Amino acid sequence: MFDSRHVRVFDEVVRTGSFAAAARSLGYTQPAISQQMKALEKAVGTALFVRVGRGLRLTDAGEILAGHATGILSAISAAQQQVTAITRLRSGRIRVCAFPSASATLIPSAVKELKSVDSGVHIELLEGEPPDSVEALRRGDCDIALGFTYGAEAETPRAPDLFTIDLLDDPLIVLLPRTHPLAGNPAVELAQLADERWIAGCVRCRSHFVKSCATAGFEPNIDLTTDDNLAVQSLVAAGLGLAVMPKMVQSFLRHPEIVGRPILPAAARTVRAYTLPGYRKAPVTRMMLEALDRAARGLGTKRNPLPHKHSDR
Repeated sequence: MFDSRHVRVFDEVVRTGSFAAAARSLGYTQPAISQQMKALEKAVGTALFVRVGRGLRLTDAGEILAGHATGILSAISAAQQQVTAITRLRSGRIRVCAFPSASATLIPSAVKELKSVDSGVHIELLEGEPPDSVEALRRGDCDIALGFTYGAEAETPRAPDLFTIDLLDDPLIVLLPRTHPLAGNPAVELAQLADERWIAGCVRCRSHFVKSCATAGFEPNIDLTTDDNLAVQSLVAAGLGLAVMPKMVQSFLRHPEIVGRPILPAAARTVRAYTLPGYRKAPVTRMMLEALDRAARGLGTKRNPLPHKHSDR
């Protein structure tokens, strides 16, 4: 059995190239480094280093351990963070990582409800687009992550290591200047906009948009790209292009010189909440998930009722 402290020192020796350099980096004495490496070699059952002149060279066993050391240390760190997170959650603290439009729509309602139940709960809000937000959850950097998927991707099997809730289907709309010939239509066929210039958003949204245009029979002329939803609306209002965005975004950003119209064929993104199975046992996590579920209902595009849509694995 390896001692994680020894693996950490070994990793530093490999990184810096010598016992002396590792000692300076870690604030140890060189004899202490040598002693820990001897202890690690004893645990492994073979030498990890050979001296070559004044330097060190890894043995075959050392090479193998070096290849695993970073992963071992990362796994230990993630486990420590997750255990700490569960301890913190039991004391009424929670971190939620969400993409911007969810932070501006779902989160305020959910936090208000949670605070009304327990005014002492401490909530930390982090911003992140999927899949980065979900990976942050796996690393233990947050306790609940909000993400979204598009089209066929939304129907893919849930990640088996996560507890998942489908919150809502968020319809896509096209943003048009009020002076656009189609601005008065109740809905707009995507194929009707084949000759337009376009403003594209985040990587995942842009990828789905390009695929939708291909299905409609054209390749979009993407003239501008920005992740700033307010900037997108201003650019559309200035006549610099059209944009497709989720309706949730328009619910809190409305430029007076643009209109939003449903696109045909109809499309939507699926918004989900994720947590680790161990986290959801904490009362504050459960309450936040239930509050997010009710906030989604308030937006009017709710998916199935909560008891029928948990991925309880």
